[in-house]
Amino acid sequence: MRVIPVTSRNPNSTISPMRTNCSACHLRDLCLPCGMENADMATLDAMAFSRRRVLMGEALYSAGERFHNIYAVRSGTFKSSLVLADGREQVSGFHMAGELMGMDGLAQGTHASSATALEDTEVCAIPYTHLIELSAANPGMQHIVGRLMSREIVREHSLMLLLGSMNAEERLAAFLLNLSQRLKARGYSPSEFHLRMSRAEIGSFLGMKLETVSRTFSAFQQQGLLEVDKKHVRITDLEGLQRALDVRVH
Repeated sequence: MRVIPVTSRNPNSTISPMRTNCSACHLRDLCLPCGMENADMATLDAMAFSRRRVLMGEALYSAGERFHNIYAVRSGTFKSSLVLADGREQVSGFHMAGELMGMDGLAQGTHASSATALEDTEVCAIPYTHLIELSAANPGMQHIVGRLMSREIVREHSLMLLLGSMNAEERLAAFLLNLSQRLKARGYSPSEFHLRMSRAEIGSFLGMKLETVSRTFSAFQQQGLLEVDKKHVRITDLEGLQRALDVRVH
């Protein structure tokens, strides 16, 4: 099988020649082929995506690198981030199994942000030019590509809502509830999980200082909504946490 090259700054990252069939993947209902017809699924399988392992702390791609692939996370967690003019890191998202990354490179042909593994991970590399070639002659694939763009728009709007209209408790409640829902969709516990990101990274994403993040976690514990042991979180009152958010949303 032909292995599709993947650009990387890290020579230790590995590309596997194993064939990856979307139709047989346990994440197919969350990832690229979600809702796809059987005939379109067979077309996608024929692309034979390459797999790549990225170890904790390594970059899958970095800001400024040429855009070649969209990446589907098979396992593990990534953060996407960019460096501000003053040198500070701004986290723009967290990505887990079944989610797609790399579409920030569509506009200019280079990645606008970097994607870094928060634990040992594995991704599928989806060559964008090949995807576009297939969609040009396939209405079903055109719909899939359009839906990918829509996901990005929705994600950006959600982030704007978090940063623009919520106080600290509402932001953290929204973040934890979103994480809970995403984990539940993957068959994991929605109420007990291990945070792969640091408090500082959560703060950067939510537009909050580190001290505010820690203080808000403590406030939720005092209210009986959470139990927190370092990065291990147990939501003890899921409905109460939802109410903390609903006060502002409704």
